[in-house]
Amino acid sequence: MLRTRFTEEFGVEHPIVQGGMMWVGRAELVAAVAEAGALGFLTALTQPTPDDLRREIDRTRALTDKPFGVNLTILPSINPPPYGEYVEAIIDSGIKIVETAGSNPEPFLPYYREAGIKVLHKCTSVRHALKAQKIGVDGVSIDGFECAGHPGEDDIPGLILIPAAARVLDIPMIASGGIADARGLVAAMALGADGVNMGTRFLCTRESCIDQKVKEQIVANSELDTQLIFRTLRNTARVADNEISRKVVEIEKAGGTFEDVRELVSGARGRRVFDEGDLDAGIWSAGLAQGLIHDIPSCGELIERMVSEAEELIRARLGELIA
Repeated sequence: MLRTRFTEEFGVEHPIVQGGMMWVGRAELVAAVAEAGALGFLTALTQPTPDDLRREIDRTRALTDKPFGVNLTILPSINPPPYGEYVEAIIDSGIKIVETAGSNPEPFLPYYREAGIKVLHKCTSVRHALKAQKIGVDGVSIDGFECAGHPGEDDIPGLILIPAAARVLDIPMIASGGIADARGLVAAMALGADGVNMGTRFLCTRESCIDQKVKEQIVANSELDTQLIFRTLRNTARVADNEISRKVVEIEKAGGTFEDVRELVSGARGRRVFDEGDLDAGIWSAGLAQGLIHDIPSCGELIERMVSEAEELIRARLGELIA
């Protein structure tokens, strides 16, 4: 049993988190993660309305009685979702753990605190983690450059970012980016983390709702099969290498603006990849961890394997190194 500050303070059995993923963080996946003793997050904005989120929370509770949370990512938008109403849905539904990401969550923290909700904030730099700690979140999830999605603009990999953050933080910290197995879990804890967050690895599980062809492509891919888009816009995103992501990079290199790639990177096109299995329909997030993924297990099998192998690594391999 791996016990850390994170497992103690957030009330979960294993120091493993399935973070919120757009179009993917749904009841079946989250419940399977929870049943295996880890912490899963529904993705609030995957649900079209706050009432749909309430129903998805109810669906998840029908599948598990173990702890799970909700991710609410707040990003600048011309037509922003009704974030306040999503917060109300989370609170009204009795959720006790929230993962925040994107913009500063401070405006909503008093409501979460009043409802007894613990907040885990995702960030990509030490300075942002310190700011999150200062405003009163209960833990941070820090993304290294290896991660899928938005790694920030500092390009700091986990081997440096995790211990740099651990040196100055007083609250529990979850390491994210490039982690897919027991070796990553043990390494992250050795670097000072209190647990790990995985996205790409949980994409490639049996309970993940994405099309089987996408899962098989993740298994086939290596750590070389990603592209960094939006570099010129200083809004870097790591996505799977495909026809569309390569085209976006080419347009950017030729001096193109966001308007020149807007249609290519639309969320509707990306959703088609996951729903229909058309690997070149749009961009889709995937991290360097693809190079460490070689099968499509159930969430239960994956988590049990990670924990048991981590314990063996700590007791045997690392123990053997001590004279």
